Amino acid sequence: MTNNWIAILDFGSQYTQLIARRIREQQVYSEILPYNTTAATLRERQPAGIILSGGPNSVFAENSPLCDPKIFDLNIPVLGICYGMQLTARVFDAAVKAGTSREYGHTTITVKPSCKLFENIPEQLTVWMSHGDQVAEPPPGFEIAATSKTCAVAAMRNPAKFFYALQFHPEVVHTQHGTEILRNYLFKICKCAGDWKIASFIEESIASIKRQVGEENEVILGLSGGVDSSVVAALIHRAIDKRLHCIFVDHGLLRYGEDKQVKELFEAKLGMDLHVIDARERFYAALKGVTDPERKRKIIGHEFIEVFAEQARKFRDSRFLAQGTIYPDVIESFNPHGGPSETIKSHHNVGGLPPDLHFELIEPLRELFKDEVRAVGREMGLDSQLLDRQPFPGPGLAVRILGEVNAERVNLLQQADLRVQEEMSKLPDYKDIWQSFAILLPINSVGVMGDQRTYENVCAIRSVDSIDAMTADWSRLPWETLARISNRIINEVRGINRVVYDISSKPPATIEWE
Repeated sequence: MTNNWIAILDFGSQYTQLIARRIREQQVYSEILPYNTTAATLRERQPAGIILSGGPNSVFAENSPLCDPKIFDLNIPVLGICYGMQLTARVFDAAVKAGTSREYGHTTITVKPSCKLFENIPEQLTVWMSHGDQVAEPPPGFEIAATSKTCAVAAMRNPAKFFYALQFHPEVVHTQHGTEILRNYLFKICKCAGDWKIASFIEESIASIKRQVGEENEVILGLSGGVDSSVVAALIHRAIDKRLHCIFVDHGLLRYGEDKQVKELFEAKLGMDLHVIDARERFYAALKGVTDPERKRKIIGHEFIEVFAEQARKFRDSRFLAQGTIYPDVIESFNPHGGPSETIKSHHNVGGLPPDLHFELIEPLRELFKDEVRAVGREMGLDSQLLDRQPFPGPGLAVRILGEVNAERVNLLQQADLRVQEEMSKLPDYKDIWQSFAILLPINSVGVMGDQRTYENVCAIRSVDSIDAMTADWSRLPWETLARISNRIINEVRGINRVVYDISSKPPATIEWE
């Protein structure tokens, strides 16, 4: 990967992950690093280019995040985007001023086609702006490469040093020819090869796992049955075979039939060493009488760690713990203001193990986005039904049962949710839907069934469209689909007599109800 990857220094932009994704779509590896990554570190790792991301701060602010100015002495092409452009100007002592009017949204710019970034791109195009400050004049050695009506320096360049900067965001779909601009940077300026492929990643990962684990050591993996841990299991199993021990904790809060599916796939089909721990009664007992959502999550997290630790102690020869950490989890572990973030989703991984369990971590997916993880799974021949399944919360159905969680209510929700999944899977665009599921509400309603009065549970249906779960909009499902779901739940699931559909977006609502 030496000299054929792009380093992205993150200054807190909501689009930083999007930059990385756009670059990887061009088969060039990219990695998001903290904004204060040193020039010495970058010199050692030798990226083909460095991108300074946008961010919410003003370069005028007293504690605004700054990059190591020595990165401009590495003889590596640098591209500043939005805040990254203003920061570039500041490093070279150019004037940055507060704009007379804030530019947010679509803006038409005029570019200089002689600039390599804009080769084979129309001289006028619509771009996406999101800034208040702007560069008043280019620094010495730089020249204007694009302008807009309200921004005299919409882009600038120093071609002798391979320094470029854009006031707009080429990574968003709202910018015309944004992909072409990034491609010009990658291939005409940084001279990337564009040969980063998932197949190569698999080969490199398996070789890396073998080196890390050695010839005799064993590995433990907490298998959830989700996409991430399943792909990790497949990678490590291919690398070390039976020296991988998968622990599957059945906490009784899974989707209908999920315990059997996991056992059939990983034990029967893939031949893995799988240990299924039936801890359902233990979890139900711990959750008895608990209705507060946060207490539910903490209890489930605590019990899971306890059960997992009890099983892990049985494998005394295991030095390694494998986890399905993926790139968004890693990115959340640092923020543009310095120091570790406290917003990592704890249910993603096995954390907080007792001190007597000293494991070295193996996280082969920590550099991949979710869609890339799925691509790895497909390349390795994993079942598409597993790879295309929708995200599922760590605490399971407990956060979809409002009120007390017990075996009876779990069974009721499992049956209702099964009907939702069966009907939703019939839609031609089912794979485009981020999540669809049932929620059991803590209320009863009056109904009439067979000329008799009923007073039974209410079930809500939630279906949302999203790209990354940061924002989501409720799915405009066909009326016929909603009608079939409602009809089947009320007629086939004894104990539910009313079905409602949630039409709230995120924000202000969240995707899950708890």
